[in-house]
Amino acid sequence: MTPPLVPPTPVEGGPEAAAQRLGTRPVAVPASILDEVRDGGGAVDTGIAACAEAGRDWWPISIGWASAGLVPARPAAVVRPVSTAQVAALLRSCNDDLIPVTPIAGRSGVCGGAVALFGGVALDLTGLTGEVHLDEVSLVAEVPAGTNGRALEETLRAKGTGYTLGHWPQSIDLSTIGGWIACRSAGQYSTRYGKIEDLVAGLEVVLADGTVVRTGSIAPRAATGPDLTQLFTGSEGVLGVITRAWLRVRPAPPAEGRRAYGFATFAEGTAACRRILRRGATPAVVRLYDRTESERSFAVADHCVLVVLDEADPGLLDATLEVVDEECAGALRLDGALVAHWLATRNDVSQLAPLWRAGIVVDTAELAAHWGRIDALGEAVVNTLEALDGTLVVSRHLSHAYPDGGCVYFTFAGRRPSAGAETAGAETTGAEGTGGEGSGFDAAWAEGYYARAWDMLSAAAMSQHAAISHHHGIGIQRARFLHEALGPAFDVLVALKRALDPAGILNPGKLGIPNPFGEVPWP
Repeated sequence: MTPPLVPPTPVEGGPEAAAQRLGTRPVAVPASILDEVRDGGGAVDTGIAACAEAGRDWWPISIGWASAGLVPARPAAVVRPVSTAQVAALLRSCNDDLIPVTPIAGRSGVCGGAVALFGGVALDLTGLTGEVHLDEVSLVAEVPAGTNGRALEETLRAKGTGYTLGHWPQSIDLSTIGGWIACRSAGQYSTRYGKIEDLVAGLEVVLADGTVVRTGSIAPRAATGPDLTQLFTGSEGVLGVITRAWLRVRPAPPAEGRRAYGFATFAEGTAACRRILRRGATPAVVRLYDRTESERSFAVADHCVLVVLDEADPGLLDATLEVVDEECAGALRLDGALVAHWLATRNDVSQLAPLWRAGIVVDTAELAAHWGRIDALGEAVVNTLEALDGTLVVSRHLSHAYPDGGCVYFTFAGRRPSAGAETAGAETTGAEGTGGEGSGFDAAWAEGYYARAWDMLSAAAMSQHAAISHHHGIGIQRARFLHEALGPAFDVLVALKRALDPAGILNPGKLGIPNPFGEVPWP
């Protein structure tokens, strides 16, 4: 079985020889369970290489580990069912035998959510594909959970007069619909279309004991008790396994408009974005970059660049851009070609692996806050990380905007001071190269810096009453912060887990929820 995604860097020495950095004693999978899957037409791979590759995702720290010949953990088997019934049978058997099951798909997550910490089954859901059924009158599409994001968009565009989900995450070429929903994904056009939780009308979910349930989707809105669709949306596979989704789509937009402006300060830019949304205009893209990122990404010095893109009916588009122009009237009008440049480079992460291999710790944190706190959040996080020994650079941009607030996306990079930090800063600002000759990945320093950075930025976020994740999810990386972030509501989450998965087999070690297989060895 070929893994659905090759992570960002090869494992030094090959996956067959990789040691496990986080793995505890792995739980084995009985042959009888694997034979069941094969007999039903699904695929099974117990090879060391396949299991090693399936035991990692795009969690940045794991890029450094790969350069040192390590993978985070390794499942005992990679299982790829091809139907909901197969998923149900597998979970039923694993539940009976207390086998941990870690749902995986595109493995494009950046928080370690797809890492099989305790062995068992890596449940590869990319086999759940097939026809996309579209109700063109009601604008609802029924989609198998393993469908690739790019493939879904192309399918919708080809149907009838052309439709779109409007969901464009950076990972669209790698990720799946089920993965988007499990982690509450945000597309780059979310100000126009909403985040994935706004687009999900209903779900088919398999519970830990094999029970198949369907939520929502029978009506546009309902008052039939709590919204169970949203219970599973964002649950990262710890409450159930998503196998099918009903999604709200729209006709493909016939017109597009672009704008670019420069603001003297980041605060002036956020104020303009707030006013645009306050007036009811919702351009698909409203992205504001601080001076560091403006120079790095657009070669614009001394200004904070705002790029705006919208797509809609011509009348609506014209009205939206008129609001944008009015609220940005005091800013410097920039060449609209900057928007084209953003479109061409927005998904480029090619420098990530070379930087980590060179010993430069790089990561991003997407934190969300109300407008009344968004500038204070930015200052708190930047000042906190700049004070951390080894930090080379901290930058930010406003990546998603809503009437009540937005997401500030921080990028930080650090390097062990004795390793020549004074020459490494250029590498984090777009220069060619890999961060200096002979530096290499220092696992002990990198892990220590990485953990401290996340401790500090998460504390800064919570001090400003911000959400510690806007769309990347929790996984392993942020699990230690979730209890404090949710407060007493965390106990409700734990109670839900116990009710829906009393044996604790689903994605153990994630969301900070206690599990029966052992302690999570991170950080």
